[in-house]
Amino acid sequence: MEPVISIRPLLAVAVAGLAALAVLLLNNREKLRDVVSPLAAIAMFAIVASMAPTVLAGGTVDLRLFEILPGIDFAFRVDALGMVFATVSSLLWIVAAIYSIGYMRHLNEHAQTRFFACFATSLAAAVGGAFAANLFTLVIFYEVLSLVTYPLVYHHEDEEGWTGSRKYLVYLMGASKSLLLAALALTYHIAGSLDFVAGGLLAGVDAAAPLLTVVYFCYLFGFAKAAVMPMHAWLPAAMVAPTPVSALLHAVAVVKMGVFCVLRVVFHVFGAGLVDGLGLGIATAYLVSFTILMASIYALTRDDLKARLAYSTVSQLSYIVLGAVLLSPVAMVGGIIHIAAHAFSKITLFFCAGSIYCASGKRNISDMAGIGRRLPWTMGAFFVASLSMIGVPPTAGFVSKWYLALGSVEAGEIAFLVVLLVSSVLNAAYFLPVSYVAFFGTETQESPTTVREIPMVTIPLVATAILSVSMGIFPGYFLTLAEGVVR
Repeated sequence: MEPVISIRPLLAVAVAGLAALAVLLLNNREKLRDVVSPLAAIAMFAIVASMAPTVLAGGTVDLRLFEILPGIDFAFRVDALGMVFATVSSLLWIVAAIYSIGYMRHLNEHAQTRFFACFATSLAAAVGGAFAANLFTLVIFYEVLSLVTYPLVYHHEDEEGWTGSRKYLVYLMGASKSLLLAALALTYHIAGSLDFVAGGLLAGVDAAAPLLTVVYFCYLFGFAKAAVMPMHAWLPAAMVAPTPVSALLHAVAVVKMGVFCVLRVVFHVFGAGLVDGLGLGIATAYLVSFTILMASIYALTRDDLKARLAYSTVSQLSYIVLGAVLLSPVAMVGGIIHIAAHAFSKITLFFCAGSIYCASGKRNISDMAGIGRRLPWTMGAFFVASLSMIGVPPTAGFVSKWYLALGSVEAGEIAFLVVLLVSSVLNAAYFLPVSYVAFFGTETQESPTTVREIPMVTIPLVATAILSVSMGIFPGYFLTLAEGVVR
């Protein structure tokens, strides 16, 4: 099928970029400023959705803008893998924009114009990365995302915020300026191009196995947003940011950009055949399995709800990488659709954490006894999203974990099936007590009138909880896209 040449990939990015500019220009007109992000999010989602029929039919939407060097273009290509990431990002921006307005207004947060401008720019970078046609374009948007989310992490401008934001920037920029830059240079030297190629850009090149192995691990750790241990410490440190930012970091843009980049490397830079031939698949699978289990154990020890969710994210991201590197078609599909399953569920959990804080000022799980009776919609959504993270049907998490489990068996790697099962038990161990304490714990302080739902915060989290269940019942869209990547 011939590629469709269209300006729509650029328009999807431009909508968010223009929204950021509009937010800045409307600094003194708060009501108009706050309307910009939801409208831009709807426009971006509509543009992304308009390209879905072409991609679902097996085609691509291409746009080449200009050449940087021979073999290096700044260009867009909308394919099945990019459509998964772009659909999730653009759809969740709609609810995140509404949630952010309610959250920031209720807490009367400072620097709201800067917040919304950076938030919109980060979505432009995420969708630009999703639609990148080559490593050069992808890394440009990857770096923009790192820089523009830095002000969001230090938003509170206190000592804790500066410490967390410094760690955030040092990890992400340090990894990209050393490991990632080396990987790009070596790839261009070996292949003479940075384009994504079906079957792998480096497949069949005349290069020594040790050199290719070095390049691979430079990518794996250079894309530090994937949070594979030991490149994970930035993620819990970033919890100093406001909760809408945490939701953006941990469910939509930043971490998903990390694992998306790793999947691009596995599928379209190295290719499944080369990864298998070099023995990199199994090596990576053991590495990310360690991350899955250790991060879950860390989550068990955290009383701060956002910190527990942060370590859960570290663990869940490695499910995506595990599915890709098992190299069985079913496991690959499971890893790809876990991008969406985790996004819908984890953003719900972070929204709920923010709702609890807005309503009660509570951060620690041990202080939330009985709060579910005051915030039934919030804690009900939290319970539903928890079930998805555990992998209970009919939620989205069940679908992705089912494919990952079947893929482990298909690959003949029962050890990783055990990892998935143990991880799910650990998920239950650190998620379910939160709901139990909230609904069945005995209140000690608040009166019934003190804590109540905040509609503009509660409605978006209920919507994302519904999305989490809806994907579990109707996974066809994401399954079709994932199968298109694997074919």
